[in-house]
Amino acid sequence: MIKTLVLPCKTFLPGKLVRSNQVKCKGIRMELTIARPDDWHLHLRDGDLLKAVIPHSANHFGRAIVMPNVKPPVTTTAAAVAYRESILSALPAGSDFTPLMTLYLTDTTSPNEIKLARKSGAVFGVKLYPAGATTNSQDGVTDLFGKCLPVLEQMVEQNMPLLVHGEVTNPDVDVFDREKVFIETILQPLIQRLPLLKVVMEHITTADAVRFVESCKEGFVAATVTPQHLLLNRNAIFQGGLQPHNYCLPVLKREIHRQTIVSAVTSGSKRFFLGTDSAPHDRRNKECPCGCAGIYNSPVALSAYAKVFEEAGALDKLEAFASFNGPDFYGLPRNSTKIKLGKNPWKVPDSYSFSFGEIVPMFAGKTLDWKASLN
Repeated sequence: MIKTLVLPCKTFLPGKLVRSNQVKCKGIRMELTIARPDDWHLHLRDGDLLKAVIPHSANHFGRAIVMPNVKPPVTTTAAAVAYRESILSALPAGSDFTPLMTLYLTDTTSPNEIKLARKSGAVFGVKLYPAGATTNSQDGVTDLFGKCLPVLEQMVEQNMPLLVHGEVTNPDVDVFDREKVFIETILQPLIQRLPLLKVVMEHITTADAVRFVESCKEGFVAATVTPQHLLLNRNAIFQGGLQPHNYCLPVLKREIHRQTIVSAVTSGSKRFFLGTDSAPHDRRNKECPCGCAGIYNSPVALSAYAKVFEEAGALDKLEAFASFNGPDFYGLPRNSTKIKLGKNPWKVPDSYSFSFGEIVPMFAGKTLDWKASLN
């Protein structure tokens, strides 16, 4: 018989002290109840792929910042509103998941489009893809300061965040250094020129990014962090042969970078928050001569984040990272509903099969300790 132990004020975890209204020990089983998280960086694609993957996000997350790099890219407010309707129509019956839309910044985006985006109430950010940086980024920006400065100035006026894929695309720059060089040549000059521009450095991968974010004024520059960049280093791409399902952009980095990111995220800093960068591709587009970048982690994301925080002895800080820091930065209310994370081992499917093909998730075939469910 499993009994629930509730201590009168606080519960001990290894190395940490946690409020008893968050953690309960049921015999040897541990449960953690937190405010429902949001995903502040998500790829939902479109068409059949959208319908296939959206339940995995909607089952756990209340809201998500949806990336605009579909085909054609979401470059206008009208397109963002239409894409939002497509997402809502693809949701499972009874779902209360809310998509938060973004615009795809181009060399020809106008300041007036930013005004329209803010007025729409549907658009919550503008995504900067340096042209050629990642999947469907060929229409991205070629000259940020030369062609986009009026738009960026209007974003300051409208309090519209710039969401940054922080890599240069110069082929002369080593792929493992592209984030560092982007910070030095693009991001630091941008913040100096427009100190009131709100910036989210997406899916950070290096100690350089951690230091940069921590050096900026809190509330103006923040970062999202993915499960893969917290749990994997670049060895994961090559162990046992080439592993295409561990290939993403920005690419996984050295172990020292992973450790620095884990320390930053589990420190309790408000500058970092959850963004999965979950990026589904059909198996055939991953396991091919020129495989697509992207890791599909939506089904396992909360399990993975819980693993990171537990191993760091910081489960008491998971709720702020997953549920508070993101909405606080975006100026949105925190979710009032709850989600439960239980120490309940489960096996990740080898793949998810659909009429169009199959998708291989992160940690396919492996057993994870934590499992999420709506409270």
